[in-house]
Amino acid sequence: MLLPNCLFRVGGVAALLSTSPVNARFRLKHVVRTFTGANDDNAYRCVFQEEDDQGNVGINLSKNLMAIAGNSLQVNITEIAPLVLPFSEQLLFALSFVARKVLHAHVKPYIPNFSMAFKHMCIHAGGRAVIDELQTKLRLSDEQVEASRMTLHRFGNTSSSSLWYELAYVEAKGRMRKGHRVWMVGFGSGFKCNSVVWECIQPAARNTHGPWSTSIHRYPVDIPEVLSH
Repeated sequence: MLLPNCLFRVGGVAALLSTSPVNARFRLKHVVRTFTGANDDNAYRCVFQEEDDQGNVGINLSKNLMAIAGNSLQVNITEIAPLVLPFSEQLLFALSFVARKVLHAHVKPYIPNFSMAFKHMCIHAGGRAVIDELQTKLRLSDEQVEASRMTLHRFGNTSSSSLWYELAYVEAKGRMRKGHRVWMVGFGSGFKCNSVVWECIQPAARNTHGPWSTSIHRYPVDIPEVLSH
C-alpha cells in the first residue's frame, strides 16, 4: 500500500476562485457529485485506508477500481446529461435508458456525444488506464484527451488536482475562447465521481505565467504504447 499512500500525498495545485464578475475568467455553470458507496460495499472499500499485516496504515486500491469507476461515471453521466446536452442527445439517451431499465432490452447504454456540449475536456489523470478507459467510454478524440495525457506525462498522477493543470494546458496552447464550455471529470474514494462545468468569460493572455509557461512549446509529445525496460 506504499505506492498509493505516496500518490495521495504528493503533488497539488492552487486555484483562485472569485465571486467578482470583473476579475473572474470562468463562470461556474454546474456541479454534479455522485456517491456510490452508500449502496455498494465494493465501491465504498475500493479506495480505503487501512492497516496491512504489519500494522502499517496505508491506502489500499481494489483490483475492481476501474470497473467501479466506470459504473460511477455512468451514474454521473445520467445526472449531468439533462443539464448540458442538446435535446436530440437527451432523447437518444432517454430512449436507451427506458429500453434497458423498463423494457429490460439487451442493448448497450447510449453514450451521448458530449462534444456537442463541451469544447474542452479535463479528465482525471490518475493513470494511463483511467484516461484510456474514459476516452473509450466517452468516445473522445485524441485531441480531446491531449491535455490529460500531457499532464500525466509532465506531472505524474496528482489525482483530481490534475484537472487544473489540464485547464492551464488548454489555455497555454491558446485554445480557449470566450463562451467555450469546459467539462471537468474527477474521481475520489467513497466511491465518488464529480463533474464540474465552466464557461469561459475571458481567456488568459498567451504570456500569462502558469505551470506550463516554460514547457508548453515542447508539447504534445509522443508517448510510446509500450514502455520497454
